[in-house]
Amino acid sequence: MRTDNIDLVIFDCDGVLIDSEVLSMQAWNSVLANYDIALTKQYFIENFLGKSMEHVRSKIEEDFALSLTPSLEGEFHTLLFHAFERHLTATSGIIDVLSSLRVPFCVATSSSPERTEKALKSTGLFTYFNDRIFTRSLVSRGKPAPDLFLYAANALNCSPRTCLVIEDSQPGLAGAKAAGMRYLHYTGGTHIRNLVEHHEHTITSWDGFTTRFPDLFNTRKKHE
Repeated sequence: MRTDNIDLVIFDCDGVLIDSEVLSMQAWNSVLANYDIALTKQYFIENFLGKSMEHVRSKIEEDFALSLTPSLEGEFHTLLFHAFERHLTATSGIIDVLSSLRVPFCVATSSSPERTEKALKSTGLFTYFNDRIFTRSLVSRGKPAPDLFLYAANALNCSPRTCLVIEDSQPGLAGAKAAGMRYLHYTGGTHIRNLVEHHEHTITSWDGFTTRFPDLFNTRKKHE
């Protein structure tokens, strides 16, 4: 993979910046247990990971014949936000990465603006991004369509070919490819650690990012 000519790093949020996906699966299982529905880890990864609430809603109705009412969605978000306050952490090493990157970076996530802001503030990451947060609500098509990545690149005046996307989900990776952007598959989150096959684009920790792209970081970071 080329390591030159990168003007923008685009991070996914859940499972990349924050170790949230296990908490999300637990919240869904708590809500769905009342209907005798239990999501396996594999089902969650294949059908929920990287997907918007609209997709999750239709998938639950299709596979379990359960319509997610606003009340059920509200119950899920209440449980999730409480879990964020008690248990959510940033992924190990990400603060060092964000503190040392010398090129612009942003977030492009399938989550809602409210969930994204709550997650980033709960982990102390919000101030690293501020107005460079792009959510599914901004585009008509979510991942795996390229729309959100292209929206973020355009908003920050960067060509897609000079963007690097870091994702944990297959829809996110597919969206990056469709956008004509370079990408890395981050597998350091607890939800997929040791569960996915590694390839040339895989990084298992943030050290893998800094090692592969040393020129994106300031001098102190490159020599650590």
